[in-house]
Amino acid sequence: MNSYTTEIDVRFRDIDAMGHVNNAVYATYIEQARTTYFRDVLDADISSLATVLASLSIDFRYPVELTDETVTVEIEIANLGSSSVTMTHEVRTGGEVVAEAEATLVSLDPDSGEPAPIPDEYRSTIESFHGI
Repeated sequence: MNSYTTEIDVRFRDIDAMGHVNNAVYATYIEQARTTYFRDVLDADISSLATVLASLSIDFRYPVELTDETVTVEIEIANLGSSSVTMTHEVRTGGEVVAEAEATLVSLDPDSGEPAPIPDEYRSTIESFHGI
């Protein structure tokens, strides 16, 4: 299975009083990676799609510090359902996994707000890119 990888800068504002990236910022890193995934893989602007984040869980392994200039986020597809996709994320710095996350997105009907099938063009692109 193929994965998608992107790099994100660690900013001074990401650092908390303990001298490392605040736990809430990891969700932002994962969101940024998801946004670039939609742009680079699906050729889509995530803000123009009727998609919501249904769940997000993050397991923290090691702190990221300001001296770590970037984090790398790798995305794989854990499950591609009819109206949802579950993505796994590895957040790394210096080649070491510092956090693992799982996010489930749900495709919505823009009129009713109810779950709707993932459009065929996106489904086939995801399947092709990840080899699933």
